[in-house]
Amino acid sequence: MAVSLLACDVSDLCLGKPALRSLPLTATVAEALSALKNSDDNFLSVWSCDHKPKTITGFQPDVDGDECKCVGKVSIVDIICYLCQDENLLSPSSALKAPLSHLLPKIPGLVTHVEPSSSLLEAIDLILQGAQNLVVPIETRLDSSSSRRKKQQKVLVTTSTPTTIHGGREFCWLTQEDIIRFLLSSIGLFSPIPALSIDNLGIISTDIFTIDYHSPASSALGAISRCLRDQTSVAVVDGDEGILIGELSPFTLACCDETVSAAITTLSCGDLMAYIDCGGPPDDLVRIVMERLKQRGLETMLQQFRSSTTPLVSLSSSSSSDEESGTTLQRSGKYSRSMSYSARLVRKAETIICHPKSSLAAVMIQATAHRVNYVWVIEEDCSLVGIVTFHNMLKVFRELLEAMA
Repeated sequence: MAVSLLACDVSDLCLGKPALRSLPLTATVAEALSALKNSDDNFLSVWSCDHKPKTITGFQPDVDGDECKCVGKVSIVDIICYLCQDENLLSPSSALKAPLSHLLPKIPGLVTHVEPSSSLLEAIDLILQGAQNLVVPIETRLDSSSSRRKKQQKVLVTTSTPTTIHGGREFCWLTQEDIIRFLLSSIGLFSPIPALSIDNLGIISTDIFTIDYHSPASSALGAISRCLRDQTSVAVVDGDEGILIGELSPFTLACCDETVSAAITTLSCGDLMAYIDCGGPPDDLVRIVMERLKQRGLETMLQQFRSSTTPLVSLSSSSSSDEESGTTLQRSGKYSRSMSYSARLVRKAETIICHPKSSLAAVMIQATAHRVNYVWVIEEDCSLVGIVTFHNMLKVFRELLEAMA
């Protein structure tokens, strides 16, 4: 069975995955924002090619697939952090007209193309070298007659309409989570390692971003951007005692719209957690945001904030068994939010935790169940120890797979 695992290609991990929805690098930030708001995806891929007609109606051009390359990905969090920059606060509308390239980090290799025949070991190696997403061609031959009809058919699109086909091919993401889920499905092959504690395995990282509960949320912007890139989160702590209170998570911010940039600009970290951790922001915090925007002379942002009626956070239900599992941090004392509506129903807004003696398998299950790439590690008194990430887990499995070879 170990031999069959080693013989696995990345195409085996991509079965049933949806085609990437994409935008061209020539799109504007506003077009990316519109596309994200009308998409169920938290990320859209960004490509160096542009297959959209240059006019509102026209024919799809026939472009060679070799000219197409995914150069990055963009999320609503990228746009939020961009709008919070000092030079963009005074005129958000002007900032939205900037090219999409302004949002992409200047770090090569974060998104990497691989062939479907690439091995599982090769995929893990690329991720351990810094790739966050692998772009894999979907091995489905398009019907030729259907393709001809698409080329001949007139289309009605806007420049922000995401595409899925590049040079006659479709692609999908392969992520850290996909690989961890695949390894978890064969966890018995790695016995007894999965039963060992994360402490014994030495995979608890102390290289984390923390910020005090009472600090301005704007002071966490750099950390949020870095955590978005690294697929982790910013820990919000009691500065005196080092107690983990919660987090400012890019995963939660991805459920917001661009007006949360006004809250980041004006609120403390603790208030921002309450602001985004609800079906809608509390009325008292909305008033505070409006007052502080006015005090700072940010009239344009204030007007945009007032006119927005889009819910900032999408609610998702969770089962009562999840609530009883004890895997989320319950806030108490001066940090309690009195069992807010979101604390009962929004899984994404809660802090997923474990302890140093938790087993590797248990932590893998926690992370995949809650769709996050990390789990915070705390002591019994809730003091923060560190973080366990998919990246660190993959290091363990890479060594085991190499030993199997």
